[in-house]
Amino acid sequence: MRVLAIIPARGGSKGVPGKNIKLLGSKPLIAHAIECAKKCNKVTRTIVSTDSDEIINIALNFDAEVIKRPASLAEDTSNVITAVVDVYQKIEQEFDLIVLLQPTSPLRTSIDLDNIIAMFEKDKFIDGVISVVPLEDCHPARMYNLEKDNKLTSFLNEGETKLRQDLKPVYYRNGCFYVVRTKAFFKEKSFMVENKKAYVMDSNWLANIDSPRDFKIAEVLYEDWKNENSCS
Repeated sequence: MRVLAIIPARGGSKGVPGKNIKLLGSKPLIAHAIECAKKCNKVTRTIVSTDSDEIINIALNFDAEVIKRPASLAEDTSNVITAVVDVYQKIEQEFDLIVLLQPTSPLRTSIDLDNIIAMFEKDKFIDGVISVVPLEDCHPARMYNLEKDNKLTSFLNEGETKLRQDLKPVYYRNGCFYVVRTKAFFKEKSFMVENKKAYVMDSNWLANIDSPRDFKIAEVLYEDWKNENSCS
C-alpha cells in the first residue's frame, strides 16, 4: 500500500504560543510527529503542511518534505481537511491511505502506526482507523448538564451511582492517529468516516496539547514514556 503521512503545523497558536516548535524533551514538538512517520516501515512519504518559515526549517532539518500552506488555510478557524486537500492536490501522486499526525499528540510510536496500517492490509472493507484510549474516571456517567440555577442533570440516563468497574467501557479519541483510505476521505471530506475501527492505546500516556497545562502534563509524562518506548 502507498501511504502518505501529513503533519499539519500552523505557525500561530493562541492556546500555547509557538506550540509546534516548543521543546518537548530535547526536540521541537513537531519533530516527534516527523520521527514517528519516518521510522514507520509502511509510510511511503511524509509531508509537513505549514505557513511558518521557522517550522519549515525545523521540518527540513528532521528530513521531512514541506509544502507551504497558504495563509488563508492557516487561520485560527481553518479546518485541517482543507490543509490535507491542499497537500494532496499539490503532490500530484496517488496514495491508498492518508495518515494525519497532529503534533499536539506526541506520545505515540512508529510501531503503533505500522499496526494501524496493517489493519487496512488485513481488512479491505474498513475505510478508517482512529486511535482511542479507554475512559475510567472521566466516564460520561460522571458527567452532567448544567441547567438553570445550577441544577445538575445526568448526562447519561443511567450509571450515575454505579462503581467504576461496573460501568460499560467508553473510549476517547486521543488525537494520535487518524488514518483513512484516500477514496473515502475525498468522498466524505473527513477523517471521521462512517466505516471506521478503533486502535486502542494506553490511557496512561494520554497527552493532547491544547493549553499550557496540557504541555506541562506532557513534559511530566514524556520521560517515562520515552524510557518505556526507547526502541520504538
